[in-house]
Order: sequence, then C-alpha cells, then structure tokens
Amino acid sequence: MRVYGEPCGRLADGTDVHGWVLERAGTRVRVLTYGGIVQSVEVPDRDGAAGNVVLGHGEPAGYEADPGPYFGALVGRYANRIAGGVFTLDGRTHRLARNGGPNSLHGGERGFDKRVWDAEPVEGGVRLSRVSPDGEEGFPGRLEVSATYTLDASGALRIAYEAVTDAPTVVALTNHTYWNLGGAHEMRLAAGHFTPLDDTAIPTGEIATVDGTRLDFRDFRPVGTGLDDNFVLDRDAGGPAAELYSPLSGRLLTVRTTEPGLQVYAPDHLDGVALETQAFPDSPNRPRFPSTVLRPGEVYASWTEYAFGIR
Repeated sequence: MRVYGEPCGRLADGTDVHGWVLERAGTRVRVLTYGGIVQSVEVPDRDGAAGNVVLGHGEPAGYEADPGPYFGALVGRYANRIAGGVFTLDGRTHRLARNGGPNSLHGGERGFDKRVWDAEPVEGGVRLSRVSPDGEEGFPGRLEVSATYTLDASGALRIAYEAVTDAPTVVALTNHTYWNLGGAHEMRLAAGHFTPLDDTAIPTGEIATVDGTRLDFRDFRPVGTGLDDNFVLDRDAGGPAAELYSPLSGRLLTVRTTEPGLQVYAPDHLDGVALETQAFPDSPNRPRFPSTVLRPGEVYASWTEYAFGIR
C-alpha cells in the first residue's frame, strides 16, 4: 500500500492544489484537494494493461475552467436538485441559488466541488475535511464535513462521508465520477423502481415501477445515452447496487452503498456514465422520501464502494 501527496498545480487565484495518490492491489487512484475530485483511477483490463477509467482534466485549472460536468467531484451540501431553490425546515424557509434552471443543483453556485479541502493521510488512504459555515450557499448550520478515500486489500475504492452540524440542516453528499471502462457499456441495477420527473427534472413524488420502461436494468443491457434518472435501490437485494461492464476491455465495476438512491447520468455529449449514489432529489420538499435532515448531536454517515474486476 502506498499513499502520498504531491503538488499538482494552482487555481486562478494562486491557491495551491495537491494530489493524493493511493496504490494497492493493482489499483491506482489520484484525488485532488480541489473539490475532492477523483482525477484518475487506473485498473487493468483483461489483458493486464492498466488504464484510466474516469473522465476529467490533467490539471486543477481545467476543472476550475470547466465546472459544469462535475468531473469526479465531491458534491454537497445537497447532491442533485432542490425544487425552486427553496425548502422549509422547522417552519423556517431557506432560499438557495437557482443554478440548475429554476432549481438549486449540486449545492449551489459554489458548492463543495469548488472548494479546496484540507487533507491528512489515514490508514489505507486520505481524509479530506472542511467546515462549511452557516449560510454558505443558503444552507443553515455550521457543517463539519469529511470524506475519506481508502483502498482495501482487493484494490476497491471506498469513499466514506461524515458530517455534524450545530443547527438543523439538510445534507446529501455524493461523488460525481464519470466511468469509462473501455466503451460499449452494459449495466445492471438492483432497482425495481424509480422516481418520475417533471419537465424541470424534479420528482413528481411518485415511486414507479421500472417494469416495461427504458429504465429496467435489472438484467445486464446496454446503457446507451440520454439517461439522467434517480433509481430507488432495492435495499433487501443483498448484492451490489450497480454493476457496469465493458465487453471490449473486460473491466467490471461493482458499486455498493448505504444510500437509498442512485442517479444514473449518461449524457449524449460525454463518453462516460456517472453512478451517483445519493439521497432522492428534492427530499427536503418530499416528506414521503427518506429524510435528509441532520440535527445537532446526530452524525451524517454514509459510504460507497467501487470494486474492480475482470470477466
């Protein structure tokens, strides 16, 4: 196991950015202190040739200049969308930036993906942390948050998130890596339901079956493009939440998580698939959805694991 940090460039305002490299069991991961970005993940194909399987830029300045895709980023305070940039908690209304059409998207105009994080090595990886002050991007409460990136003995990457607050708030964190295992992807999901969306990509509140729809990925089939949908994970399935496979390279990605939902984003203009394990979109305005409220004295804790194999 090797873990080390190294300077890797500067932002436009002169702030230094470091890259932290994790190497173990044939997996090599590079994480940036800017945005908690997973800049590269190198794993072998069926012929043993190592290659990078995530989309992104070669320098931190590239991510700063091209923030829209959220390449590899740590997203918060609230991943995905909040309708109208407004939610009410304990009788108090909070107004957020409308940076995704009429809605708040991925934490606002300057969310966690556009912040420089503190870093410290831990056993098996690196821990990134920062304090999000009360009122940042309109969210209430001073939030102490961390994301710990580790590799296990098999070379699987785990991202573990924790947060505490001094006032009631909402929290939903994810990682926004786009995976390209070698092209021609096939996918299987442990998801028999999804949350239908209105024309602004906000859930209608319904939880619908995938039966007979284009969103039925309960067996492996081609991913295609044009997906931007939240799947309701089958918590009693006992297996992985998602599997992504490239028959061209033989690489297999297996995703496990504690989160209730999975946003699959496969846009027409990018050659990659984002598998965003997360809370449901607009949960603060949807009492039927799993709660994203965090109160003083509680600990927000979740993790997602990305394991790599060959077949």
